[in-house]
Amino acid sequence: MNLFSKKDFTTTKWYVLEKLCQLIIGIYITPKIFNSLGAFNSGELEISKSIVGVLTPLFFLGLSAICIRELVFKPKLKHFIIGTTLVLRFLSFIIISLSLLVYTYFTNTNEITLIVLIIAASYLFKISDVISYFFIANKNYKYVFICKIITLVFVLIVQYYGVINKFSVFYFASILFFEGIIETVIYYLINAYSKQLKLLKLKWSSKIAKQLLHSALPLLISNFIIVFYISIDNFFINYYLGSSANGVLSVVDFLVIFITWNIGAAFIYGLYPALAECYLNDKTLYAKRLKFMATIVLIFGICIGLFYTFFGDYIIETQYESSFNNAKLPLKIFAWSPLFIFMGMLLEKHLVNQNKLLRNVYRFILGCCFNAILCILLIPEYKLVGAAIAVLVSHFITNILFVFFYKSYRKNILILLSIKTK
Repeated sequence: MNLFSKKDFTTTKWYVLEKLCQLIIGIYITPKIFNSLGAFNSGELEISKSIVGVLTPLFFLGLSAICIRELVFKPKLKHFIIGTTLVLRFLSFIIISLSLLVYTYFTNTNEITLIVLIIAASYLFKISDVISYFFIANKNYKYVFICKIITLVFVLIVQYYGVINKFSVFYFASILFFEGIIETVIYYLINAYSKQLKLLKLKWSSKIAKQLLHSALPLLISNFIIVFYISIDNFFINYYLGSSANGVLSVVDFLVIFITWNIGAAFIYGLYPALAECYLNDKTLYAKRLKFMATIVLIFGICIGLFYTFFGDYIIETQYESSFNNAKLPLKIFAWSPLFIFMGMLLEKHLVNQNKLLRNVYRFILGCCFNAILCILLIPEYKLVGAAIAVLVSHFITNILFVFFYKSYRKNILILLSIKTK
């Protein structure tokens, strides 16, 4: 018996194809942007993204997974669910934006502050991704794929225009705002074409709003901790080493996370529904599917580490200007992080199935603490190499060592190792 059906791989195909398209275009344009801006301006852009990134969970309110779940369970209420989610997201945007403006008014305005405001403004149009929840719930991810790819092409054009004209960092920050507008227009056109959702019939429901917010609260807390966990390194690097160092490390993040990690993540997200559907009724099949997914991403993670270990220096030397040469050794170290992160992603999906999401909060709190301590100890002495080591060790603790804190999970690992997937 096949572990997964052809239908199971359909959504995965669109997820992975989207990431591959982003990879191809990203490989072409992103090094040009880094080289055009230089290490210092690239660092200012990245630290600004990190500042806004910390607020991202508040913009999204943890509603994405909950909204999709409710659309699956209650399709007849789709206009109330979508309408209510749109209003909640808009109110969140207004409150956070006003808070940022008030903060800016009472502080010294600098380049980073202005970039933060530009990036934050782009979240107004990201509200339109609520429409994508509807397509995902109805297994029409191809529409989301079409929107993402068309938007990607438009963004590539304006990015390339900025590179050849050597525009400032403010131009490239504004592209995020432009991206949101394009995505909103395309979702509107796709929805008009599909005729699956009537926008004029969208309605607000106080009852549904309370249910959505109550259900989303644990995810909001968890997402906030995750974003803070991811951003810790940027803040410590900016404090100890400055914007230029952040610009150098952003190259490492791009090469490892954007280019390679996203493909493994797409594989996991795409097959997760098939994993979840057998959790309650067929634990043997569940274990086989979980082991199959773990084996694939484990091999992929090892390949990522080996690739950058042997070819990382060549990529940095040929694709980036000399100011990014300090990224060579951190890249070789950080390249092994996906190996641990993939295992952690599968653990998170398992915790969702078990309805034990508080454990997910615990492991990221643990990761935050160790990452912060290691950054304080290592970055002043070992610079970017210390930052890369801090990230790698904290990912190992968060995604691997944490599993062994629970006796039941230690037993589950032994079962997975002994079970055959064929």
